[in-house]
Amino acid sequence: MPELPEMENYKQLLGPRVAGKVITGVDIQREKSLNVPAPLFIREVQGQSITRVERRAKHLLFHLSNAKVLLLHLMLGGWMFFGRREEKPDRTCQVTLSFGDLHLYFIGLRLGYLHLHDPHEVDLLLQKLGPEPLEPIFTFERFVQTMKPRRGNLKVTLVDQSILSGIGNCYSDEICFHAGLLPARSVNGLNAEELGTLYRSMREVLLEAIRYGGYMESPLYAGDELTGSFDCRCRVYDREGEPCVVCGTSIERHEISSKKSFSCPNCQH
Repeated sequence: MPELPEMENYKQLLGPRVAGKVITGVDIQREKSLNVPAPLFIREVQGQSITRVERRAKHLLFHLSNAKVLLLHLMLGGWMFFGRREEKPDRTCQVTLSFGDLHLYFIGLRLGYLHLHDPHEVDLLLQKLGPEPLEPIFTFERFVQTMKPRRGNLKVTLVDQSILSGIGNCYSDEICFHAGLLPARSVNGLNAEELGTLYRSMREVLLEAIRYGGYMESPLYAGDELTGSFDCRCRVYDREGEPCVVCGTSIERHEISSKKSFSCPNCQH
């Protein structure tokens, strides 16, 4: 599932390509991916331009010139492709937005969605999300205030979107490895030094993942060599049985609170 780095990568690559462009056509193949009837969606979206693209947690927000907002959550299996019709991947698209000869394909929206909202509706829907880990105002002091009262383990706490927004299964494991902490560790058992290490690791891992286009290897457009480049840089996620890049110990997979988790039993404590 796309997490903060994947969606930030999409925002950075897609924003300049669609900002200011008029949506000349809308094709709906799966109405369940919407929150309003398809005719209403088309009427509100077609003919509008995208003024800007923003990210909040694992969502993208496409702001339209009529002040409406398209709220995207790709969920499991969802991705996007931007390009000409002949460049389109051989996959079923649930929604397509056209910009003349260029098209933005929303693929794999079986669990995900592209919803149409007024700005205040979006604010209400997203207000339950926790702080953004990379925002400058999310200082170490705020991080401690956020984490210290928690009674769960690191894995569950890091992926809880009401506590911190944007981190999921992949980056929770990568952050814990970078910090040398086992994902099963109790959050309220961490001392001040461990919390400091965790905070720095969180920022370093997420920023590195953004720099390398996240771990999902589906290119956004023809010739896109950035998207997915972090996949080969994952140290533990989905690497069960492979040698640790630091010590050579086999990476282990465990179920922690019903969530799969990967870690090095030697480097993490």
